[in-house]
Amino acid sequence: MKAWLAAHGRSINAAVTRLAGAPLGSTLNALVIGIALSLPIGLHLVVSNLQAASQHLTSAPQISVYMALDANRSEVAQIETKLKQTPRVANFRFVPREQALADLKNSSGLADVIDGLPQNPLPDAFVIDADDGSPAALEALRDEIGQWPRIAHVQLDAMWARRLDAGLRLGRLAAVGIALLLAVALVAVTFNTIRLQVLTRRDEIEVIKLIGATDAFIRRPFLYFGALQGFAGAIVCWLILAAAVYLANRSLGELSHVYASLFQLGFLSPLDSFALLAVPTALGWLGAWLSVSRHLSAIAQ
Repeated sequence: MKAWLAAHGRSINAAVTRLAGAPLGSTLNALVIGIALSLPIGLHLVVSNLQAASQHLTSAPQISVYMALDANRSEVAQIETKLKQTPRVANFRFVPREQALADLKNSSGLADVIDGLPQNPLPDAFVIDADDGSPAALEALRDEIGQWPRIAHVQLDAMWARRLDAGLRLGRLAAVGIALLLAVALVAVTFNTIRLQVLTRRDEIEVIKLIGATDAFIRRPFLYFGALQGFAGAIVCWLILAAAVYLANRSLGELSHVYASLFQLGFLSPLDSFALLAVPTALGWLGAWLSVSRHLSAIAQ
């Protein structure tokens, strides 16, 4: 066991020495990998934050029915009766105009402006849960209610949320697609880098094979070199994303004072951070293994 650990320790030391021996090339490779990785991971962050921000919004299909401003209580009661008699309405709740104004005053941060209004500009409203949540059924119910007397406007509240959710799914799919393409690119970059190193040490490899070195022994330092290269790129990507989130949150903090609403971007979770560091490291290892194995087979021939 000690001999096995010592052999791996020597291989890691050789890989670190090789990276340190070409600081400019190693730094540029890490920057290229880090910048490339930051594109899909950054898109994943944006999509995750938008999804988290929209979770408090309703995703159930609802219809908001706004009465005319001059509608009286008798007319409101007639609409309530018609809603009770409509089978496609699962349930509903009435929002009087006074309650709507009070809610707006408490949530908008514009209490002084609202207090200065000469009269309440908001109408009485009904919030309806439809029995059938399909878009066609919702639109049909909306059009039917919109023809009732003393109805000023009917709005599908959840349709925009559905469109947002569809857009977020598309964004997540795009992030996965870009990540897969860049994973292939990372393997190719590592493959080419290791290929150049193997070619420059071909004579040395042939000599140590003649004296009994196994393929695993020859391959090991190159594998650690590829893994360290991927790990360095992942560190650069993590730092880029951390700086971007920090700068974005500073700007969002300034906006929160203006709009009286606090929204901050979340960063990668510990599990996501671990995956960000582990996956490029594994891909670097894979690229190095493919490259060394191919050239060892060629040398054996």
